[in-house]
Amino acid sequence: MRNIEYYKLANGIRVVHNRVTTTKIVHCGIMLNIGSRDETPVNQGIAHFWEHMAFKGTRKRKAYHILNRLDSLGGELNAFTDKEKILFYASIRDTYFEKAIDLLTDITFDSVFPENQIERERNVILEEMSMYLDDPEDSLYDEFDKVVFGRHPLGMNILGTQSTVKSFKKRDFKKFVGEHLDTNKIVFSCVGNIPFECVKAMAEKYMGHIAPVRTATRRRKFSGYKPREVVIKRDVNQSRCAIGRPAYPLSDERRSPFYMLVNILGGNGMNSRLNWALREKRGFVYSIGANYYPFSDTGLFMISFGTDPTQLHKSLDLVFKELKKLSDRALGVKQLRAAKEQLLGQLAMAEENNINYMTMMARSTLDRGRVIAIEETYEKIAKTTSGTLLDLAREMFDDSHFSVLKMEPNSNGHS
Repeated sequence: MRNIEYYKLANGIRVVHNRVTTTKIVHCGIMLNIGSRDETPVNQGIAHFWEHMAFKGTRKRKAYHILNRLDSLGGELNAFTDKEKILFYASIRDTYFEKAIDLLTDITFDSVFPENQIERERNVILEEMSMYLDDPEDSLYDEFDKVVFGRHPLGMNILGTQSTVKSFKKRDFKKFVGEHLDTNKIVFSCVGNIPFECVKAMAEKYMGHIAPVRTATRRRKFSGYKPREVVIKRDVNQSRCAIGRPAYPLSDERRSPFYMLVNILGGNGMNSRLNWALREKRGFVYSIGANYYPFSDTGLFMISFGTDPTQLHKSLDLVFKELKKLSDRALGVKQLRAAKEQLLGQLAMAEENNINYMTMMARSTLDRGRVIAIEETYEKIAKTTSGTLLDLAREMFDDSHFSVLKMEPNSNGHS
């Protein structure tokens, strides 16, 4: 059992820490409750662009000094942006923990967005967009967001569009940061062999002086879903397909059992029902998976796979048959026990990864107010009945509520 400790600075920034005495590496990060869903069609992609610009200059450091600061010590500095969060994080030998928190605080709160760097990074992001379009799996996920969520910000591409990325100026970054940065919605998360008193002292030293900031902006809740079927043409050899619908939000008590149901259907295990039906028995796909992504006010359930164009309709039929099986008949006692043991094992293995655990602590603190102990999750899984899973399957696997996206090869084939 991990021992999680909390601290709150006077400005509202929260600190969450897990001391692990068996490692020499500390993983730490600053997570902001800001993401691409906080954008509008006019500034779509600015959160991700901001993440890039954080490495390009602060009041006291040039871009080279930021990038070299931890790399020269064998450490790593990185960041990501998703629909609801931005995380700036570092991994370094615990000897250099103070250097990491100093640098993370600097790039998070003191970026100056140099105009020449904006122009340079604009080209980098446009190249990133080109790479994304060349990857049918990545682009399938983003295109499917658009199918399910439509014009809502959750349906917008995190990278933005070429026109928005080309339009951003220094003032746009400052305006976006000013409108959305809220010190009550920031968490510093840390996993490593660092005493908690030291973590608190460093947080006070580097973040305690930051003025408290509150924002009145509110996220627009998603509503008005209508199932759609969309076909898009791309220069690909395989047909790719995504099937799904909105799902339960983070606060919904059905979240854990539904995650278990999705794992049975198409989780990481090679024994998932979809993998058996489409790959092992018929060889229609190389890989197929089902995923569930909960957000603050809704969620997304999605099945995705790629197959030869001649096998697309057969594959789709098989997917819907597997969904119907879970909706028609409850799991037997042995099947339920095996499903629980598999999920418990997967969760235990995932918790072994300290950088992932640091990220999870930050996210859980922002979304739930605390870190949900793995023992609590185990207990929810243990209490899940076959009847509960059957009820969820009947509600969520009703194909009349499903949207379908097909990404098919151009008629002239792959170029």
